[in-house]
Amino acid sequence: MTKLEYKYLYSINSPADLRKLTIDELPRYCAEVRQYIIEQCAVNPGHLASSLGAVEIAVAVHYVYDTPYDNLIWDVGHQAYAHKIITERRDAFTTNRRLNGISGFPRMAESEYDAFGAGHSSVSISAALGMAKAAKMRGEDRKSVAVIGDGSIAGGLAFEGLNNAGSDKMTDILVILNDNNMSIDRSQGALNHYLVRLSTSSRYNRFKQGLWSVLSRAPRILNFCRRVGNGIKHGLLQNSNLFESLGFRYFGRMDGHDVKRLVHTLRALKNINSPKLLHIITQKGYGYAPTKDNLAVWHAPGCFNPNTGERVKSDSKTSRLQDVFGQTLLDLAEIDNRVVGVTPAMPSGCSMTIMMDKMPERCFDVGIAEGHAVTFSAGLAAAGQRPFCNVYSTFMQRAYDNIIHDVALQNLPVIFCLDRGGLVGEDGATHHGAFDIAYLGCIPNIIIATPSDEWELRNMMFTALHSNAPFAIRYPRGTGRGTEWRNMPFEAIEVGKARQVREGKDVAIFAFGTLVVEAELAAAQAEVIGVSTAVYDMRFAKPLDKELILDVAHKVKRIVTIEDGIIRGGAGESVVKLLNDNGISTQVTTLGIDDKFVEHGSVAELRHICGYDTESILHAVVK
Repeated sequence: MTKLEYKYLYSINSPADLRKLTIDELPRYCAEVRQYIIEQCAVNPGHLASSLGAVEIAVAVHYVYDTPYDNLIWDVGHQAYAHKIITERRDAFTTNRRLNGISGFPRMAESEYDAFGAGHSSVSISAALGMAKAAKMRGEDRKSVAVIGDGSIAGGLAFEGLNNAGSDKMTDILVILNDNNMSIDRSQGALNHYLVRLSTSSRYNRFKQGLWSVLSRAPRILNFCRRVGNGIKHGLLQNSNLFESLGFRYFGRMDGHDVKRLVHTLRALKNINSPKLLHIITQKGYGYAPTKDNLAVWHAPGCFNPNTGERVKSDSKTSRLQDVFGQTLLDLAEIDNRVVGVTPAMPSGCSMTIMMDKMPERCFDVGIAEGHAVTFSAGLAAAGQRPFCNVYSTFMQRAYDNIIHDVALQNLPVIFCLDRGGLVGEDGATHHGAFDIAYLGCIPNIIIATPSDEWELRNMMFTALHSNAPFAIRYPRGTGRGTEWRNMPFEAIEVGKARQVREGKDVAIFAFGTLVVEAELAAAQAEVIGVSTAVYDMRFAKPLDKELILDVAHKVKRIVTIEDGIIRGGAGESVVKLLNDNGISTQVTTLGIDDKFVEHGSVAELRHICGYDTESILHAVVK
């Protein structure tokens, strides 16, 4: 990477400062922002490639629009690092995603420039429409701009927003479609194919670019364009434009890295007081050559050498649990032809790519559409297949109705593999998988498994395959304890049965999931100071091993439950209810996440703050 001397970066502290630059100075400023993002992400990992591709968008919008009075809403937020640097957080960007630092996503509580929080996809159009309607009701000339990617716009909520926004021709909203043919992995679906075809229509784009060069300098031609636009597009594309059909004025395509042209275009669009969509083409990872090798990896690459692009490799010898899932899915598929994999745009993140490489016809990436992923899986199960539907725990929240009505109510054997269950670390409140045990636990028919290590995860998947019932397996981000699992024969686990992993007579720890490791460490330390502590790997949050719990409760002075999730409605509260229903008064301490949203930081830091790291468990045992 050729280093630039910072000429403008440290003199631009806000959008007001940015607007003092001449338009000819903007390309240099964009290059400096991009270099700064690379330098900071190299030592403080974050979402790199998406933000590199959106630098010019951020600069152009803040240059043309009167932010924060005008509302700028970023979809997801992976692409918002330049936005944060421009909006008074350049120096704070060194703390990005760290404990007590700034968030990696837009947050209303963090800055007045963050008009709306965005950690999950497809929300920007609906939010921008609400803000535009509010401005109209109050008689304010306040603009609303939504920046959404080609992956996110395929989400159902985005379509709902487009459909509603296009119905009112007087709603002043601009949607900027940032089209790079990627979300985290390659974008999927018919809409993506449509965008590619629309973007590559040479006849249409030659005409549109020529007309737009005139239009941007002569606003009075706007009325003419409005009258004839649809007819021209119909003739050149042989069908109507999807966005025009939904009531939007469509402008595009154009180079999203030509900041000067973006500025001219946005200035012209700013004067059109109706729903409009600007379709721009960008390159994920733009301006940093190493990203071209593997865009999915460079979405969030970890630490790397900014000059060479060499990534810092982890020296961990243990397997990532996502890789255990991916390999086990392939192993199960090889012995049972009913097995299929389903993911909503996370094949590399959940390691379904392992099976995709060998059996692509039995894996389905449905795009960013969690609700559809669940109901599609229900359809597969109803027809006799055994779908393993892998969705990150935080994103499964978006498909809650589908889980209840389409899977559980019909008692269909869909296997939900909830990756990133529990605290995930630096992505923060929008991405912690804190609620899955609570929100699934109240649904009839569903089984909830909490494997404690790699071997358990593998065999829970085998057990789920043969359970003939809705089955959820939740496991955290990262590595396990290092238990041998590769090429091990499958063993069925009796549903609802826990196991004792350490003996003790004073206190019992009921641990759910990988927190068994912390429980064993705390029990060993308690033994040193004279408190004999038993540890149980509960294995299932639902159904509980009632027989074991009641038996243990009669033998010990106190019980401590620990779970990597919300306490209210969680597994620990289910234990308390069981004892109460049976008239047992043994004291129970429930450890987990209190009734609050947890901010960002390392997993170790956050578990300590929430009170269920080894030290906290020890304190609960010996208090």
